[in-house]
Amino acid sequence: MRALCPALIHAHFGPDATHAMPLAQVLDVPLIVTHHGYDVTTEDHALSRSLPLHFYVKRRARLYQVAALVICVCEFVRGKALSKGAPPHKTLVHYTGIDIGGFTPDPSMARSDTVLFVGRLVENKGCESLLRAMRLVQQARPECGLVIIGDGPLRSQLEKTAHELALHHVSFLSTQPSGLVRHWMNRAHVLGVPSVTVASGASEGIATVCAEAQAMGLPVAGFATGGIPEAVVHGETGLLARERDVAGLAHNIITLLSDRSRWQRFSEAGQRRTRELFDLRRQTAALEDIYRAVLRREMAAD
Repeated sequence: MRALCPALIHAHFGPDATHAMPLAQVLDVPLIVTHHGYDVTTEDHALSRSLPLHFYVKRRARLYQVAALVICVCEFVRGKALSKGAPPHKTLVHYTGIDIGGFTPDPSMARSDTVLFVGRLVENKGCESLLRAMRLVQQARPECGLVIIGDGPLRSQLEKTAHELALHHVSFLSTQPSGLVRHWMNRAHVLGVPSVTVASGASEGIATVCAEAQAMGLPVAGFATGGIPEAVVHGETGLLARERDVAGLAHNIITLLSDRSRWQRFSEAGQRRTRELFDLRRQTAALEDIYRAVLRREMAAD
């Protein structure tokens, strides 16, 4: 590492930062840590069940002393970091960018009555709630389908739930390359983001998939969980129900499927907002400015 002559170290997620902390001290360079979600939303007792994460919990206070800056991916995560002891004066929010050029809608592709889910099939992503909402959606719109892209430990259980609910037009596509994800974001009519807070406290951060979908003109229906309301503006770029409100989620999906003028307004607003807040080039330039500010501060302190 000395041969590379790094100016600083930027570690993503708190546990990785605690491992990077001794290296930054030996190299005598500033350490920046980014919190993305679970590392500050999960309760300490739940984290401590894992030995590596127990190590992180025990050394987190020292990490906040040593770190030159604590970056959080949204205001919700920043609030959680502050509650864990992050110093307010060196904790800030920086949204992670997406490649706007890679997520551009194709107007030649016709959209179908399809709800799209993209994410890991784990508890906090809330796919079961979406399946239960789809039962209500299909009562009103029998031809509406659901496409699930992603895999995880709950896949077989979710497939069983879909069968028990007698859902039709449901496709579990497993993990897919980004090109196929974009294809479905062009074809679908609604992105379902039913993330929930689980017993451990773990909750959603900014949900990058929301920015990607909105960049492609795809409105979002989901729960107002964690940092999702920062990615999706209720009533402007999507519709958010209370967490675990399955009937509310179903109602919002049906609204987006039925109200074409509202869908168009949300589609256009989502594209504008994503360009303003989540453009990768702009956000990368802002991150580089953050690096420079840290280095200037370190030089002034010396």
